[in-house]
Amino acid sequence: MKPLKVAVSGGTGFIGEALLEALDERFETIGLTRRSVQESRPGVEWRRCDLFSLQETERALEGADVAVYLVHSMLPTTRLTQGRFQDLDLLLADNFGRAAAKAGVRRIVYLGGLIPQGESQLSAHLASRLEVEDALGAHGVPVTTLRAGLIVGAGGSSLRILVRLVSRLPVMISPRWTAMDCQPIAVEDVVTLLEACIADEETAGETFDIGGPDVLSYREMMLEAGRAMGKRRFIIPVPLFTPSLSRLWVTLVTRTPRALVAPLIQSLRHPMVARDLRLQERIGLPGKPFREALDQAVREEGLLREPTARAVHRLPRPEGRDAPWIAAEYARWLPRFMRPFITVREEEGELRFYVRGIRRALLELTYRPARSSASRTLYEITGGLLLRRKAEHGMPRLEFRLTADGKGALAAVQDYQPRLPWWLYATTQSVVHDLVMRGFARHLRRAPGEPAAAASPAARA
Repeated sequence: MKPLKVAVSGGTGFIGEALLEALDERFETIGLTRRSVQESRPGVEWRRCDLFSLQETERALEGADVAVYLVHSMLPTTRLTQGRFQDLDLLLADNFGRAAAKAGVRRIVYLGGLIPQGESQLSAHLASRLEVEDALGAHGVPVTTLRAGLIVGAGGSSLRILVRLVSRLPVMISPRWTAMDCQPIAVEDVVTLLEACIADEETAGETFDIGGPDVLSYREMMLEAGRAMGKRRFIIPVPLFTPSLSRLWVTLVTRTPRALVAPLIQSLRHPMVARDLRLQERIGLPGKPFREALDQAVREEGLLREPTARAVHRLPRPEGRDAPWIAAEYARWLPRFMRPFITVREEEGELRFYVRGIRRALLELTYRPARSSASRTLYEITGGLLLRRKAEHGMPRLEFRLTADGKGALAAVQDYQPRLPWWLYATTQSVVHDLVMRGFARHLRRAPGEPAAAASPAARA
């Protein structure tokens, strides 16, 4: 018997990649992507498909028996996109339903969101999920719908937001929505259930709630995330929902685009609990406990990994001066520029920056002569109150280097992880560093050059 041919939209996404891997042995698979055709996963037939184009979607679904719909458009594809996310989602789902009907697809399998029972007014996010269900099935192709709450796995945006909140805030004021119940489910359980629906024609036209074995509040999940990270966290509840304030807070702390955060926050006023788990009961899948799924997600992708800061500033080069001179001049100039707040001490190849009245250094920089030359001076940032820890992609460092044409220089901070929360770093330390480097550039423009006769050949290189 010829295996089913399954087309997966969103094949390069968080769930799509895991699903294509799981389907590999039992089905012929088609991965749909709006990027260039992929070649990274053998056995997958990649087809380029912009779901905003009905014609491209029709071509992409040709020959498919089952089409899996995993697309949500809360983040616009370009900065010039106009339209609410729910309107974009409706257009995409309608295109997919029409294209599936024309291509002769027998069934559509859709992963949506849990719908709370008895709610008179759904959030825009959840109302959109229901509207997508209707649009997919409006053109005659039966739709199997799985409705899930928070999906726990490496790469999931909702889990990453939660983990970043916990990682970056030792003390959190938790609004009323953090007490709302949620029934998270592990990504591998979602994939198993999607695969079961793809294989079983009897699921056509049915809707299933899915969830893991645990029902927890968002506050409880935050405390679990703190445990997984080995961080003790204090959560102070306040009796307010405050969606606007919560959007701002989550966006600033997690550095997640507001367009993604806003609809998710609105949905948190609803309990996200499965009403029945008959599909899971049918196949004998109670699901992985939240703690186990969370620990696995942290291990697999390093959800604790923080982004690193990078800052590069172009500097003028005084005539004949080399990179070591510019680095030394920076250490001499900075205390004068920051007077009376900053002092700099140089000891055996180390630079230590202090705030007056505090005994411990703000930053400690260690000179690396083996990696330095007349055209480049390298300091590794090895300690200090403002350094969170070593970066995972390399040692944090400050370097001064001459440009290739010899007319200028660059000052670069790389792979730096601040101890301050990111929102606070972005509005304080980062701003101060930019002002300092602009001031140093002005200073170098006025600095005297070295007499030509005294300049070494290396300095003139």
